[in-house]
Amino acid sequence: MVTIRENGRERRVTAAEAFILQLTRKGLQGDSAAARASLAAIETARISRPSANGQQITRIVIICYGVGVVLRELGLGIKRNPLSKERVRWELRPWIVQAALDRLGERALTPEEQREVWSVTHPHDKVQWPVWWTERG
Repeated sequence: MVTIRENGRERRVTAAEAFILQLTRKGLQGDSAAARASLAAIETARISRPSANGQQITRIVIICYGVGVVLRELGLGIKRNPLSKERVRWELRPWIVQAALDRLGERALTPEEQREVWSVTHPHDKVQWPVWWTERG
């Protein structure tokens, strides 16, 4: 157990939890490697810890000013054309799209869902698209 300080208050946590909190903090500060590592650790914990009724539940609460802050700070996305209200958009980094596709297992996305994912992924060639993927643009 270690003592950490959050919002001016001390609390005791396990060393593993302190490590994850530190990785998450670094990820939110823009360290994409730390963001990936903390997301992987959270996913590993989610898989290994079933809830009381046998289902796995993970709840991550991020308090911020909008989804754009999360995308940018965790290195999940890039804001394109930020100065144009008509053309501004978020594009997802290939690594997060790949991780999400890997989690689908045997489930395939509908053509509409595929078009949506394709349209917000950049660059496209860095993702190993599944064999069932039909929509490219």
